Amino acid sequence: MLETLEKSLSEYALLNRGVFNASKNELTEISATFDAQSIVMVGVAGSAFWPVFKKSQEFLDGETDPLDRWSKRIGDLIANEFSAQAVFPFEGPPYHPFITWAKHCETVHSSKMGFSIHPEYGLWHAFRFALLFPTKQQNLKAKISNENPCLNCADSPCLTHCPVNAYSEKGFDADECFDYLHQHEQGECRTQGCIARRSCPEGAEFRYIPEHAEFHMNAFYDSQKLRRDNKS
Repeated sequence: MLETLEKSLSEYALLNRGVFNASKNELTEISATFDAQSIVMVGVAGSAFWPVFKKSQEFLDGETDPLDRWSKRIGDLIANEFSAQAVFPFEGPPYHPFITWAKHCETVHSSKMGFSIHPEYGLWHAFRFALLFPTKQQNLKAKISNENPCLNCADSPCLTHCPVNAYSEKGFDADECFDYLHQHEQGECRTQGCIARRSCPEGAEFRYIPEHAEFHMNAFYDSQKLRRDNKS
């Protein structure tokens, strides 16, 4: 089944990011409506999926949240094909514990920036949805455990390259970041992607291409602008 599933995912440049057999306390309230026994984590690495997404109806229709809507449509489509149920990281509250689930099947750590860091993909990856199956999977590969690469990074360029020092050991200052992006609409952070994030040496070959990075920065900018407008 997993081989067939991976073929279906590959049509959208999506990846099987790992599989694990779930215990009752590892599932959220969704288990009350679906007898989930195993979970397949589905995601992306780098910009491989970008050409597929860019041609989608969600990207082209000009409506809000195109990537989440694309993920929802594709996730539900594949779930239906394999008699599974798709759940998404943007559903909630309450939100499904995607990072906890991911740690069952591959090595991901919290980076100094707060993003999830992967030993191969660095900061350039994401989980788009999870597929819940009613049967346990057999002969699963053991998870390969890798040390957090941030532990051996003494220079911490991700904390020093931000032009407004929005990242620190204390966390992320979204207001400082937003103000800078607002004042530099055609600046490098806005059009090429976060300078601090791009300074991380891990997974450099998976860094998002400029238009993909710009898409995410614009989404962040719009969300922060909406937050401020609602407060005023």
